[in-house]
Amino acid sequence: MSRSTRPIPARVRILSAILAVACVGLAIVGSVTFLVQRGQAIKAVDNRLVTQVKSLQDVAEDTTAADARDGASEASDGLDIGNFDSIDEYLNAVVARLVPATNEASLALVDGVPRWVPSTLTGFQIDHNQELIDRAIADTAEGETKQGTIVTDGETLRYIAIPVSMHGDPHQGLYIRAINLGDELQPIMFAMTTYLIAALAVLAAIGVVGWFVTGRLLSPIRHLRETADAISITDLSARLEPHGNDDIADLSRTVNSMLDRLEGSVDVQRQLLDDVRHELKTPITIVRGHLELMNPRDAVDVASARDIGISELDRLARLVEDIDLLAAAEADSYTTTDVDLAALTARVGELVAVIPGHTWTVESHATGTATGDSDRLLQAWLQLADNAAKYTPVGSPIEIGSSIGPDGARLWVRDHGAGIPPAARARIFRRFDRAHVHRTVGGSGLGLAIVDAIAKGHGGHCAVTDTAGGGATFTIHLPLSEAELPAPVRAGDVVLQREASG
Repeated sequence: MSRSTRPIPARVRILSAILAVACVGLAIVGSVTFLVQRGQAIKAVDNRLVTQVKSLQDVAEDTTAADARDGASEASDGLDIGNFDSIDEYLNAVVARLVPATNEASLALVDGVPRWVPSTLTGFQIDHNQELIDRAIADTAEGETKQGTIVTDGETLRYIAIPVSMHGDPHQGLYIRAINLGDELQPIMFAMTTYLIAALAVLAAIGVVGWFVTGRLLSPIRHLRETADAISITDLSARLEPHGNDDIADLSRTVNSMLDRLEGSVDVQRQLLDDVRHELKTPITIVRGHLELMNPRDAVDVASARDIGISELDRLARLVEDIDLLAAAEADSYTTTDVDLAALTARVGELVAVIPGHTWTVESHATGTATGDSDRLLQAWLQLADNAAKYTPVGSPIEIGSSIGPDGARLWVRDHGAGIPPAARARIFRRFDRAHVHRTVGGSGLGLAIVDAIAKGHGGHCAVTDTAGGGATFTIHLPLSEAELPAPVRAGDVVLQREASG
């Protein structure tokens, strides 16, 4: 059996990403800074080396001390190469007057052999560096001044080799000026070392601070996970506590809203199952009792038990159909359009006219539209009419009508029966609940629950009030479509009518 690998916590992944980005940023900044400063330092070294050519020319041309001082720590005294008898004498004067600065060295060669070195202690010695001497001689074999870089004995030297010749002197002179790049770049390396230490300290600080910050930011998600683990089908009461107005707080509120809907749905399903269980017990008990008491040899008794069983099964079939209608009404899967209230009223008037036992009258037709599902509204309105026909005395009149106003549209059915007691008006819209327990009218007790579900699915509600002279008036209240709202009223300000209508 393979063992699953534990996933890397989000806190570690986020912190690793932050540190990686910070590390890349610091590395780029440090690298660019180092390369720029190193390039500038090498450029300054090259400029110092190039000035040596001018310095040698100044010595040879008997220039002023000010001109010869450019690029050397000490200038010539105005010597002219014509005043020298040989290259050897000239190079001696050059080496003596062009004193090397710190990190610099100079050497004069005659015919490839070291001849003159500075007598000062300001620089370093290169007369024993045979590798540099051989390299300089090889570079200047064609008589041209050359610059280069060489690494010898662990040191990096940047040098310039200037060949010197004199008419009438068969010897060949060579002047070498070298600068130790390691020492020149030492301040930059020290600065970069300091930067590296500071960068590591910054990364460590980011890691410590980021660990606590990410922990605090992810605590709502951790709480969300713990809450989700604690939720079960038997206990859906756990909720999150959103803090602030950020995205995580919005997520917490969304999850709470989802849990509210889930808990409500589960409660509804539990109530439905309890109600169905309760409603099924009676017909099952009746059928079972008659079958147990039936005399199989008595044809009359068998026929009576059969009729009772079929009747109870028919009632169960009607119950299943009503439960299916209620589930569809609560599914909130409506096709909403602008419903013409006058046409809907006329259609309901045509359909209820065939219900026997009552005189049906359409008292008013609303002029306007409401947003909703025409078929669902028709179903709810006819259910109210059927309910009124069942629970009012035969021969009594029943009126229907519709009206529209600033507070919304109203679809109503008015009967003149016994009415609904005020104490029972809240519970008659619950499943399997009725205003009168002892009744002679058939039905599952789901009719008004279906009407209420359809009304709520349209953003409205269903209410019952007294009819003048006795009876009950059932009204479906609907919000208006936006096109039907009066000018001073905004869609967000419409208040659904909650009180009785006459």
